[in-house]
Amino acid sequence: MAYEDGSVVVAPAPRTATGNSGAIPCPKGLNLAVGVTVTAVSGTTPSLTLSVEWSHDGTNFYVIDGAADTFTAVTAAATPIKVFAIKGPFWRLVWTITGTTPSFTIAATRYVIGD
Repeated sequence: MAYEDGSVVVAPAPRTATGNSGAIPCPKGLNLAVGVTVTAVSGTTPSLTLSVEWSHDGTNFYVIDGAADTFTAVTAAATPIKVFAIKGPFWRLVWTITGTTPSFTIAATRYVIGD
């Protein structure tokens, strides 16, 4: 099994609103591993939900498998990692931030696992 070296897909920065990484080409492989580093969290009852959406054209994105393509919500500094079956030639990381004046400093790296 081959592993492609990790590439930063979301640069470290404070985020206070819902957003996404934009379209990222997915090299050929069996699985996509995404690691997120959350180094700072502030606000009242802050919550960060992360998910992966898939696209065949790099423009129109869809949730293909809801629970399987979503991370567990993050409420404190953490380093969640999740492996996804590749479902298209493009993907993006989506983050939803909730709470009162929430802020999360996040970065994300991806690895492609192939044969």
